[in-house]
Amino acid sequence: MTEATAEPVGEPVEPQGPRPSEEPADLDRTNPEAEIGARAEAFRNWGRWGEEDVLGTLNFIEPQKRVDAAALVREGTVISLSQSFDTNGPQKGWRRRTNPVHTMTDTGVDAERGNQGFPHGIGGADDVIAMPLQCSTQWDGLGHIFDHGMAWNGRRAGDVVTSEGDLVTGIEHAASVLVSRGVLLDVGRHLRPETGELPDGYAVTTADLEDTIQAQGASATVGRGDIVLVRTGQLARARRDGWGDYAGGPAPGLSLTTAGWLHRTEIAAIATDTWGFEVRPNEFGAPAFQPLHQVVIPNLGLTIGEMWDLEALGAACAASGRYDFLLSAAPLPITGAVGSPINPVAIL
Repeated sequence: MTEATAEPVGEPVEPQGPRPSEEPADLDRTNPEAEIGARAEAFRNWGRWGEEDVLGTLNFIEPQKRVDAAALVREGTVISLSQSFDTNGPQKGWRRRTNPVHTMTDTGVDAERGNQGFPHGIGGADDVIAMPLQCSTQWDGLGHIFDHGMAWNGRRAGDVVTSEGDLVTGIEHAASVLVSRGVLLDVGRHLRPETGELPDGYAVTTADLEDTIQAQGASATVGRGDIVLVRTGQLARARRDGWGDYAGGPAPGLSLTTAGWLHRTEIAAIATDTWGFEVRPNEFGAPAFQPLHQVVIPNLGLTIGEMWDLEALGAACAASGRYDFLLSAAPLPITGAVGSPINPVAIL
């Protein structure tokens, strides 16, 4: 399969029935199934870009969007938004997710001792790494999450992802797509200026996002084709206090009730500095696991990034008062993968 090319922006699919509430107080916390289902139906983008679509909301990134984003580069400053890929990461083995294992297969010692078998004194070093694709800074691909056995664009999950990988929406299709205008919404700094950090379990609401945009000014306006970065400050806390339960434990994050905002803003993708993007524990008294993922990946077709390092970017944006920039965040074109490690860069 080859990389996909973004299709022209399609017309939104009109939701059936009343729009779900964007007030967390209105959630029926005893019935996650109903709350998830209402948002999945209301904000579903299936068919918007045709039956064969493999990009979802990445289709919102049109060529002119990248041209406009390139004009945001004024200083030439490049900020990496990636955590490290090493054994000092946050993973604890949940569902076989481990930190990267880096092994040298040739070293300087081998070169000094002349046991590499090369002529005329040349020597070298080589290495290999083994890691889950979602153990550090990464994108969730469209084949990562299903809703009642259905994948993005109304396909049966078993027809999309098999033991051979994601045969339809593999992450390789996005390899040349994820360059656009980036917008930082520093919700942690806006809501908790004394610390810059939201507490674990804090559910970021639509009102919080819009208030942050208003406070940050015109450069934080969010629209079609943007890649939105939400800084909660949890990574800063984890680095100061230790990883603890950063991987899979309590965390600030987006409320399920932001699904409507994610849909109507027509953003291309969104990423946070947390392990799971959405608030944890999730917002229900009944058993629930990552309900916002279940709505936005298979139904909206939204690409999600997690465990991004937004600390240096947050400081730079706060100092300059400018919150938009050129963002390049290409996944590795790993054929059939449902996610990918990345080193996203903001260019100011």
